Amino acid sequence: MKAATLREIKKELSIIPREDLLKLCLRLTKFNKENKELLTYLLFESTDEEVYIKSIKKYIEDEFKQINRASFFYIRKSIRKILRNLKKYIRYSPKKETEIELLLHFCEQLKEFRPSINRSQQLMNTYNRQIALINKTVATLHEDLQYDYNLKLEELNL
Repeated sequence: MKAATLREIKKELSIIPREDLLKLCLRLTKFNKENKELLTYLLFESTDEEVYIKSIKKYIEDEFKQINRASFFYIRKSIRKILRNLKKYIRYSPKKETEIELLLHFCEQLKEFRPSINRSQQLMNTYNRQIALINKTVATLHEDLQYDYNLKLEELNL
């Protein structure tokens, strides 16, 4: 089955009655956890971005506390999982500031993590890639915000 284009979907959705549209949305949430999470963000959390950011930061902190520190293999695996979920949550919000705030928090947690990430080249590479992504995203923001975020980035330099 070939998926319809965005334009075709928009046109069809504009024609459908409200009740049918509601049924479609509810049916869509049954098929994929990400659809349900996105709909939850759009309905409940998009109005207050600060609360959303705080909840994701809390999630990051909790996940870092639960990491198995027995070997760097388990540490890398857990950190990749945290980052994968974080990227998913970042995609839900259209705001670049949210992306930067969450990635900065992730990097702060990673830098403070013990045993030190300096002992693992893969973890250092992960850290450096996220810092590079933050720098790239910061460059697209207003100058005042760039200054504020660049100050935070300087604190994170190893």
